[in-house]
Amino acid sequence: MVASMALATHCCASATHLIPRIQTLTASSVPDSTRDENSLVSAEFRASLNLLLIDDERTLRESCKSILEGLGYRVDAAARGEDGLKLAQRRSYDIILVDLYLPDTTGIDLLEPLLAARPDALIIVMTGNPSVATNVEALRAGAWDYLPKPFSATHLEILVGRAAHAVMVAKESDSSPREGAAALADEADAPIGVSPGFVRCIELARKVGPTDASVFITGETGAGKEIIAQYIHKRSRRRARPMVAVNCAALPEGLLESEMFGHVKGAFTGAVRDKAGLLETANGGTLFLDELTEMPKSLQAKLLRVIQDGVVRRVGSNTTSAVVNVRFIAASNRDAEKAVAENVLREDLYYRLCVVPIRLPALRDRQEDIQLLAEHFMRSYWRQHRGGETRMPRLTDGAVQALKQYAWPGNVRELQNAIEHAVVLLDPGQAIEAQDIPLHGAGGRLDAGAGAAAAQGFSTAADPLSESYHTARERVIAEFERQYLTELVRAADGNMSKAARLAGVDRTTLYRLMERHGLRRDAMAVNGS
Repeated sequence: MVASMALATHCCASATHLIPRIQTLTASSVPDSTRDENSLVSAEFRASLNLLLIDDERTLRESCKSILEGLGYRVDAAARGEDGLKLAQRRSYDIILVDLYLPDTTGIDLLEPLLAARPDALIIVMTGNPSVATNVEALRAGAWDYLPKPFSATHLEILVGRAAHAVMVAKESDSSPREGAAALADEADAPIGVSPGFVRCIELARKVGPTDASVFITGETGAGKEIIAQYIHKRSRRRARPMVAVNCAALPEGLLESEMFGHVKGAFTGAVRDKAGLLETANGGTLFLDELTEMPKSLQAKLLRVIQDGVVRRVGSNTTSAVVNVRFIAASNRDAEKAVAENVLREDLYYRLCVVPIRLPALRDRQEDIQLLAEHFMRSYWRQHRGGETRMPRLTDGAVQALKQYAWPGNVRELQNAIEHAVVLLDPGQAIEAQDIPLHGAGGRLDAGAGAAAAQGFSTAADPLSESYHTARERVIAEFERQYLTELVRAADGNMSKAARLAGVDRTTLYRLMERHGLRRDAMAVNGS
């Protein structure tokens, strides 16, 4: 207790001249029952871990060492970067805490030699200047996380506990056999696809699954981002706990905050009782943040705090409501780095969530997978809708050719809907012809004539190499989206619900795409309705 008080007092005093006062988390603000229920690792495992603390401020160093040893960890300490590096080169450490500013070096400069000496160690940078730039620099240089000063004993306990849990997961993953009852998810559950780009995505998902690393999945709407997230969760040590999904684009700011963080009774009109949020529901499991780039900046800051501290404060509450241990998987149909550059997505939040990025290719770039997916959906929906009927329809060569010549603006989701439409209208054993599959809009065709016209219309100026590949690709995709949306809304005669169904996307996504291209419904509808 004395060490806890000394730590909090010293941290506040030493950082006052560096930064504005940051709200600290005191031990009393977290109910003991909540902390006990959310203990990340056993006392036995904590006792097996070696920690190294590098900080030149003696009071802080001794206070942290005392607290961590009181939690059962084995802790060595050093006052200089050179001394800490020599210790790391002689002895194995699982977790290393290093101050950003040291007498002989900086924590950033020390990261590379520390990781060279102990590549499996998780390094936490303690910083009295917790700016976005500094935090991102630390994460880019290889830090596992950062601990902003001033911090309390409880904050230290939570962050080191999360690091210990990550070490435990990594060690269990390395020592566990791939087969047996406790083995990872069956490869038969892997998403379907043989195209090279998709296979690379699955391989990344397979490797990152057993870890606790945060994943950021990008790809067009309907490409299957949530399927990849589910696959990662099923391969994780958290698979016995829920994977909770939240669509950040589907809810207004106030409702999204309440859904994610929960609320207390009386927090707003209609809050008649306390309600736990999705973060608490996902405790011990995975939280999937779909369309993260659409989350308001104010909520991004609050989410960043939860990721950093593991502490949830419900809407309307003045105290901590829960301590959670959640694995985060984020997704977006936008270019996340572009969203950061446009100040739509916080840079520090992006780098916390983008430990492992996965870029999911569009279905039009997965030609080898189209027939595989179509036949899979056909079998699945035939069982669902026809039950005991054994004479399943079959795809003709013409139908397969039509599927491969279509651009699939709605991606896998559109293919899924098209196959279900065909299945429910066909008789047992009937052949599925091209005309039986609803392929909406001329803008979606990729047959020879349309492909040539598209290539001619989307060409660069006189010199096809006058712009970079990425610039040309983004321009062509933007032109295609604009053309497709125009034809889509005209085909639906301005009915946005119908247009969304035809495209296989939700109305929110459709409106956002139209807004991005400056398109107005009344200007495109045939009847102006």
